[in-house]
Amino acid sequence: MEWFTAPDYALSRLVLQRLLAAVYLTGFLTAAQQFRALIGEHGLLPVPRYLRHRGWREAPSLFQWGYSDRRFAAVAWSGAALAAGICAGLADAVPLWASMLLWAALWFLYLSIVNVGQTWYAFGWESLLLEAGFLACFLGNAQVAPPFPMLLLVRWLLFRVEFGAGLIKLRGDSCWRDLSCLRYHHETQPMPGPLSWYFHHLPMPLHRVEVAANHVAQLGFPVLLFTPQPIASVAAGAMVVTQLWLVLSGNFAWLNWLTIALAFGALRLPGAPGPATARAPLWFEVAVLLCTALVLVLSYWPARNLLSRRQLMNYSFNRLHLVNTYGAFGSISRVRFEVVLEGTDEAVLTPSTVWREYGFKGKPGDVRRRPRQYAPYHLRLDWLMWFAALSPGYARPWLRLLVERLLTADPPTLRLLRHNPFPTEPPRYVRAVQYRYRYTSWAERRETGAWWHRSGRRLYLAPVRRI
Repeated sequence: MEWFTAPDYALSRLVLQRLLAAVYLTGFLTAAQQFRALIGEHGLLPVPRYLRHRGWREAPSLFQWGYSDRRFAAVAWSGAALAAGICAGLADAVPLWASMLLWAALWFLYLSIVNVGQTWYAFGWESLLLEAGFLACFLGNAQVAPPFPMLLLVRWLLFRVEFGAGLIKLRGDSCWRDLSCLRYHHETQPMPGPLSWYFHHLPMPLHRVEVAANHVAQLGFPVLLFTPQPIASVAAGAMVVTQLWLVLSGNFAWLNWLTIALAFGALRLPGAPGPATARAPLWFEVAVLLCTALVLVLSYWPARNLLSRRQLMNYSFNRLHLVNTYGAFGSISRVRFEVVLEGTDEAVLTPSTVWREYGFKGKPGDVRRRPRQYAPYHLRLDWLMWFAALSPGYARPWLRLLVERLLTADPPTLRLLRHNPFPTEPPRYVRAVQYRYRYTSWAERRETGAWWHRSGRRLYLAPVRRI
């Protein structure tokens, strides 16, 4: 089957798989460093409690056989070591069957984490990483030419990511249709980056160009992924450039880097790193065709969703996260609110009580602190605090528990923060207040040195006392 192989995509496959392994490495490192405070045995949303009434069907995971923090750490660090090995070329140095098992292990280890991660893992890029990792099992390694059906499935995944995001925008907020959304987005996005302040202050005509270019990148270029070369490569290359623009303008965890990796499924690079032209064994071709058939069957629901006026955003139709629907920012906030946690060591609260602020690593707090670059690393608590500012309902299951952990100076919880204003003894009270934040103007920035201006303080969570 000459049509089955695509030897001229050998270098593209190499880049795709190495980038994908690097993203997996980031995901496992994030899990290893944050899980105790978020979903550990004594975390805000403990895994054992979550699994008490959920079996394999509802939450397929290694932790169905028992959970402990030590076991979770073993899974996370094993996944990180395996991802690092694949990133360094391990999967290309072993037989084809072993390479497939390595990718399958990587996929299942991360699936085991996502399916017990609850709201802390309810992000679209978790499902995207799992779906991409599943396809990588069938992309082969350096010993065989890339199978063309799998390259098409990678393009189909990239198409759903971009086209779904484009449709959700056109069907959603009117500012996407009148090209004004980026007047607000750089300021109100979940996690601004070091350059976001400058992007926000671009002239309005350039913001309109940004939005128009986004529509072309998400609604035009994805269709061209399925056209002959070199058109498909041009479209994929343009999508890479668009993603790099997003990397510069904000922090979106590993979403942009994973999308860039997928683009190499259509981006044909000149030359090849090795022979990688050998005919694959029959058993591998059969496995690829079976995987292709499975994805095509499961694609019915995402395809129907794309055509629906009630389009779902970032939704998985099965617990294995095999073929999903994607999309982001169907609506744009015009005003930024931030929830700020404050504590005091005073025994009696009065109007003159001095409150000291806890500092987060990524989300805005101190108005003089310039936003940092954290992506592709994922600051899960910071992201959920952004959702909490949108609506108290997002924070109801865990915010009070977070405050109680601060009142006991819980070490895993404090490690999620940048600054603890009570380094020697925990506070007597902790509360949450909400502010309205906006970027300073050029003149305000020169005069005060501040990146943000905040106002309109109001109580978000009444003071909680240390028992």
